[in-house]
Amino acid sequence: MTIRLLPFALLVLALAGCKQPAAEVPAAAAEPPATTAPAEAAAGVVEKTADMPLLRVKTVDGKDFDLAGQRGKWVVVNFWATWCGPCLQEMPELSALHAMRGNIEVVGLAYEDIEPDEMGAFLEKHPVAYPIAILDPYNPPADFATPRGLPMTYLIAPDGKVARQFLGPVDAQKIEQAIAEAGGKVA
Repeated sequence: MTIRLLPFALLVLALAGCKQPAAEVPAAAAEPPATTAPAEAAAGVVEKTADMPLLRVKTVDGKDFDLAGQRGKWVVVNFWATWCGPCLQEMPELSALHAMRGNIEVVGLAYEDIEPDEMGAFLEKHPVAYPIAILDPYNPPADFATPRGLPMTYLIAPDGKVARQFLGPVDAQKIEQAIAEAGGKVA
């Protein structure tokens, strides 16, 4: 029985010797041609947030929210979802921050496939002081990177530029600290 396995073992050793280590694979062979767009880009995935993003959305209460109209204030743009536990944990603190600070606006962008009446029912159980808009996850805002995780929060400076990005839950202290680090004051 052992003699029958000898040719197989020799074949395995010979093939193993032919395998080129990954580090020696030429870089050009590992990369697609420059004219081929990555599959994600073709699917509408935005890789990078604009330095000065634009955002115009209709909120669930029927009002328009325009990020450019918030110039002069710090704006917290929070991507979240109703099924996201950490998102739900940060909502009360973001709501208090929005209500208590005159120079900080918060907008919640529900990044999920949900109907407005379902969102309304959810917000009755989880009320917030800041506006909420429902985003189409298949057509997210073009000026913001497609969220790779939730919650995803951006702090927009009074001049409209992105001052900080947070992946994961945030609280008022983190936001106020980021404002101070950017040279701003919390009022």
